[in-house]
Amino acid sequence: MVTLDTRTLTVPVGIVRMLEVVLTCISFSLVASVGHFGSSYWAWCMFTWVFCCFVTLFILIMEFTTLHARVPISWDDFTTAFAMLSTLMVLAASIIYPTFYTCASCGKQIAATVTSCLAFILYATEVGLTRAKPGEISGFLSTVPGLLKVLEAFVACIIFISLDHGLYSRFPGLQWCVAVYSLCFIFALIIILFTICRLLSLFPFPFDKVLTGYNVLAVLMYMTCVVIWPLYSFQNNHSRPSGCGRTCYWDNLVVVAFMTCFNLVVYIVDTVYSFKLVFFVTPA
Repeated sequence: MVTLDTRTLTVPVGIVRMLEVVLTCISFSLVASVGHFGSSYWAWCMFTWVFCCFVTLFILIMEFTTLHARVPISWDDFTTAFAMLSTLMVLAASIIYPTFYTCASCGKQIAATVTSCLAFILYATEVGLTRAKPGEISGFLSTVPGLLKVLEAFVACIIFISLDHGLYSRFPGLQWCVAVYSLCFIFALIIILFTICRLLSLFPFPFDKVLTGYNVLAVLMYMTCVVIWPLYSFQNNHSRPSGCGRTCYWDNLVVVAFMTCFNLVVYIVDTVYSFKLVFFVTPA
């Protein structure tokens, strides 16, 4: 029997989620009414707004009907990870869409950008409301290392939509970089899914030590990419071509190079935090 819990819609998190549904729905509706663009960036923005809108609506329905209590997953981990991921995705869409598809006289595009920015603020607020507080017992994804794993996976997604197959397929060095991005993304995704599905006990070794070892390996691999990607990508191509349009391939190379450096910093922070938890925190 389904029990309706109206309190889930009146608490701060519930109100924030309802506003998120409205704003993301407005964003993708306005953009869809303008027309379609054959670009990975446009597809990313549309996917972001549609995905965030309907998953947030799904969460609202599940909590309102109390059906989330019957789902065999860690619901708190799922909602926290989704809030963090949505914050990052909507932030990226709020930057990418106006950069490539908005002009001074584009009313609908400007309105979509404004609603997207407001949705980003709301998702960031939700992260603050649901993130685990110091000393609070919670799931892994509600902690700083868990949120960093979501951030690492998100940055890898931005790298993927910026890749040019025609370029990296010609150089073994760039293929190594793509392999590193893919392997680290897959492992981060596995950790997130295993946490949500409560399968961490299947790891044959202590999870915290496995995580620390993976973080060290990821840092080393990303360090090679920070050197190799610019070396091959900008060889004889040091500046932006003068005849390049708004969606220039050179810009994509810069995005990948910057996001590679950014993800390296995130992995370093994650590694330091993991070392601190594993080797320097004594059990109570």
